[in-house]
Amino acid sequence: MSALALISVIALLIFVHELGHFLAARLQSIHVNRFSIGFGPILWKYQGSRTEYALRALPLGGFVGFPLDDDPNNGFAPNDPDLLQNRPVMDRAIVMSAGVIANLLFAYLVFVIQFASVGIPESFEVQPGVIIPQVMSTTSPAAKAGIKAGDIIFSVNGQPLDQGDENVQTLIDVIQKSPNQPVDFLVKRGKKELNFTVTPDISPEGKPVIGVQLYPNEKVNYKRSNNPIEILKLAAEAFQNVFVRTAQGFLDLATNFSEVSGQVSSPVGIVDQGRTMVDTDFTSLFRFTALISVNLAIINILPLPALDGGQLAFLLVEALTGKPLPRRIQESVMQTGLLLFLGLGGMLIARDISRLEIFQNVFQ
Repeated sequence: MSALALISVIALLIFVHELGHFLAARLQSIHVNRFSIGFGPILWKYQGSRTEYALRALPLGGFVGFPLDDDPNNGFAPNDPDLLQNRPVMDRAIVMSAGVIANLLFAYLVFVIQFASVGIPESFEVQPGVIIPQVMSTTSPAAKAGIKAGDIIFSVNGQPLDQGDENVQTLIDVIQKSPNQPVDFLVKRGKKELNFTVTPDISPEGKPVIGVQLYPNEKVNYKRSNNPIEILKLAAEAFQNVFVRTAQGFLDLATNFSEVSGQVSSPVGIVDQGRTMVDTDFTSLFRFTALISVNLAIINILPLPALDGGQLAFLLVEALTGKPLPRRIQESVMQTGLLLFLGLGGMLIARDISRLEIFQNVFQ
């Protein structure tokens, strides 16, 4: 059930992103002839009075289509002022950036809904075990052993981690006393208990590490709030925290790609990691939704081909030079970028499928 919920969340975020583009165009009276969720063959479509709405076979994104002035079948005069390419640069920039803005606003709204419905975090109760919120790399000792984000370590070398606030430090001490020596973990994943043996590596700083983040296993107690100002303020703080940490992650990826590239996941990997989190605490679905929405916004604003940032880069060139790049060049760059992204996405999906527990069990 949690996997289905997470897939639905990703589909919703794609819809929100494309809806941002769509509304930004419609509110400026710009012609829109297609609104599509997914790529590839059409599974379902509805032809409205001005726009075709469609669901397509590959749920890896979506697009909003605009009629071209050089298409004789578009039904509009080439000099129609409501064709997108006939609008001023600023109008087009608003349309291209609206998807990113929609995802950021939606992430904030998710926190508002969480605090208004579930409640505001009031206190934290430390429970037995240590949570692994993130596995730092696919080549880390923990990842090689099979440990995943969302796992909870309940014992190390037979020693229960039931000492409250000292659990994390106890686990760190055992790891650091075991350089290149196997360490046994009892892990809870959802409703299952699993045993793993991990051999710590030596970090560049000379310390034994297993390549994961460690957090106390805290149960959050919520309180209801009837103060909308408090809810909006706390939601803004939560959104800021997620945005800053996500942006820092992308900066690390750009400046230290070789070490953190293993953290990049396909939609399959994202759903699998999120499923583990939600199985442990269903309220984490709110944070997961906000986190993926912020990720989608930042990815799309990057000045890369086939992304909104790439389109904005073309508009910046046009604003600086006074004329657009030839359409043939723009289309070649965007098509090449799309092929590269689809290829990269395919490789990531194949890699993440091969890591799924159900897939691994077939070949054991």
